Amino acid sequence: MTPSNGRFVCGHATHPQWAMAAGLVVAQLRAQCEQPGAVGQPNLGLVYLTDAYAPHAGSLLDHLRQALPQVRHWCGSVGVGVCASGVEYFDEPGLVVMLCELPADQFQVFNGLSPMGQQAPAGFQAHTALVHADPMTPMLGELIEDVAALTQTGVLFGGLCASRQGPVQLAVNGWDQRPQSLAHNGVFEGGITGVAFGAEVALISRVTQGCQPVGPAHRITRAQGHVVHQLDDQAALSVLMSELGVSLDDPERAVAQVRRTLVGVSPAPSAQTHSQGRQDFGEEVRVRHIIGLDPGQQAVAIADEVSEGMALSFCRQDVTAARADLMRMAAELRDSLEEQAGSQIRGAIYVSCSGRGGPHFGGASAELLALQQALGDVPLAGFFAAGEIAHSRIHGYTGVLTVFTTGDA
Repeated sequence: MTPSNGRFVCGHATHPQWAMAAGLVVAQLRAQCEQPGAVGQPNLGLVYLTDAYAPHAGSLLDHLRQALPQVRHWCGSVGVGVCASGVEYFDEPGLVVMLCELPADQFQVFNGLSPMGQQAPAGFQAHTALVHADPMTPMLGELIEDVAALTQTGVLFGGLCASRQGPVQLAVNGWDQRPQSLAHNGVFEGGITGVAFGAEVALISRVTQGCQPVGPAHRITRAQGHVVHQLDDQAALSVLMSELGVSLDDPERAVAQVRRTLVGVSPAPSAQTHSQGRQDFGEEVRVRHIIGLDPGQQAVAIADEVSEGMALSFCRQDVTAARADLMRMAAELRDSLEEQAGSQIRGAIYVSCSGRGGPHFGGASAELLALQQALGDVPLAGFFAAGEIAHSRIHGYTGVLTVFTTGDA
């Protein structure tokens, strides 16, 4: 049967008992599948649960698979919070499930037992991929780059598990026909899992950094490891003090300002573009903490390794900057949809930093309400992560929004 172009369906709930939450979600999904314009034969389930349910992840997944037997493929992750359209469950029990209907030969759930390209539909080639990862995985950055290289576009989107109860990931590959003795319950810890999508799965992915630069982009002209010594051939600490309008002669005020300041680093100055005298951080910019000052060497230490020739900007995150950049991302996405005449959103995945959330935007669920206002009440599922994945890089303090559309990929 040819899959429909109907809207995905999404259910969400909170309850102290995971089974009650799962039951509420399943009831919502069944009711929505009966609505006109919704998917009628879902074959992929995306599951995001807060870490309150992490110890019960296997039982929860079994419950969903038994209640929705037509859905053979499942994928998901744990976060300190999860989100749906207009709502987030943060630091409380929460479950979000979205059911998708895609061409059967155009996606593959992958995990440590079924790597990308194995146990897949005949002739399948990965074009893009949703990725979940354990943040404690050794050499994770290199591993993510390797996964990106396995796709035709290098476009990844997703995030790192965030949990105080174990970094569980869910991944059931319905194409895996190996004997039951080799079967896995679908719950993984460590490594990378996700869903690879073929070229016929139309989607658009965008990133919001949520930062407001406090000055221009600089070229790193001297650095060693995590320590930046010179920017544009000037002492890095002097540049920082000048842009913040403070001095180490007033250390209390200077330290207070530095604590509110982050840095955006990217491969080259050309990667940080200027718009009306301001910088717009693209997906290649990584936002990192300042971790130390060295007045003796006039140097600044940051939470990332840098090298000479890279670009660096000092920046801040606040409610105004975060909301403005979120709206910019949504506007860019709408523009992309308008370029595809007649294209509509079928569903969305949103991965936001665990350091963002409602309070960072001024109130409970404010981030998701702003997205709902910008996109409309579209089916949306996602989680608050320990790091966000966009293209082949791990970001921090960002939001990664991906929408599945009815247009061409």
